[in-house]
Parts: sequence; C-alpha cells; structure tokens
Amino acid sequence: MIQKEVFNKQNISIATIWLFHISGLIGIIYSNSSWFVKATPLNLALSFLLVLINTEISKKTVFLFILCFTVGMIAEIIGVNKGFIFGEYSYGNALGTKVFGVPILIGINWCILVFITGFIADTFFHNFWQKILLGIFLMISLDLVMEPVAPVLDFWTFKSGLATFQNYLGWSLVSFPLHFFYQKLSPKISGPFPFHLFILQFLFFTILLIKINSFDT
Repeated sequence: MIQKEVFNKQNISIATIWLFHISGLIGIIYSNSSWFVKATPLNLALSFLLVLINTEISKKTVFLFILCFTVGMIAEIIGVNKGFIFGEYSYGNALGTKVFGVPILIGINWCILVFITGFIADTFFHNFWQKILLGIFLMISLDLVMEPVAPVLDFWTFKSGLATFQNYLGWSLVSFPLHFFYQKLSPKISGPFPFHLFILQFLFFTILLIKINSFDT
C-alpha cells in the first residue's frame, strides 16, 4: 500500500520535473551549456505531457488547451511580425520549429503557464475575479525572471535589448481571457504538481539570472 502511494502518477510526475529541471540547471551552469539549452524543447514537451497526464481530460479541458494554444500563438505571431502587443522582438533557434517566426513550443508554453497558474490561483482564492488577477500576476512574475535570461539562452531577443512595460501589459491583456475561461471551465488537475512546476520554472530562471549577473560583476 505504501509503495503504491509513493509510486503514483502525481509523485512520479513531480520527481520527473525536478530531475529534468535540476539536471538542466546544473548542465547549463557547470557543463556543456549549449547541449542542455538545445534540450529545452524536450523539457517543455515533457512538462506539457505531464500537465496533460495530471489533468482530467474532458471536452471542456480539450477546448481550453486548444484555446490557450491558439490565442497564445496568434498573439505571438502578431507580436513578432507586427511589433505590437509585446513590443519588437524575435525568436532564436533554441525552441525548435517555428510557424511565422514563432516556435510551436511557445503555444504549448502558453497552455502550461495558464493551467499551472490558474490552478494555483484557484487554490488560494474563492472569488472569481481574484483568481483571474492572481493567475495573471503569477504569469507576469515568471516572465520577469525569464526576460533577462531569454536572450542568453537564444530563446528570444527584444530589439531594445530589454522587455519594456508594453511586454508585461501585453501579457496581461492576452492572458486575461485565457484565465477567465480557465476559471469558468475549472478543469480538474491533480495537485500539487502545478505548484512544483511553477516553483521549478521560477527557481530555474532566477538562479540563471543570478549566475548571469555574477558574470557581469
């Protein structure tokens, strides 16, 4: 019985993302950084798969995944090719195959972020609008630590060098309807997997940011 409790779907998923994120972090800092950066698509794809595995699949859940992917991709394609919504930026080659200049994995990442931050927000609040606002805040918080690291990893680069206020405003505007539908549809996700994935992503980019800044000093 104890063995079954230890080796359940949720615990295996949590152990897997910890293993991959910590290995990637150590590899980028202390080993062959280019190899580990190139493995980012695998890490993102695995994270998405584990989100799927830990989510109860239904028609509304499938609709929500498709919505997050489609809205995220369209917003990014407009952003990259027209220079508004998020500002003027372009994607590097580290995230794999692109559609109109945007890696397909970016659409998948929008799904991951909305689902894990939506779940966390739903855990902390009962009020519908507070859930939405917290979900958006969590996404922006993660983006704040991602932006300075992204150019170094060849993820994406802003023409101005750094992301401006427009980027974070764009994130808020695009993620608002996605969090609205997330809370309306309220998909069932096995916790605490989303907490672990969010914390790992935040720690991953924060530690890399500290390391990059230490090189500059």
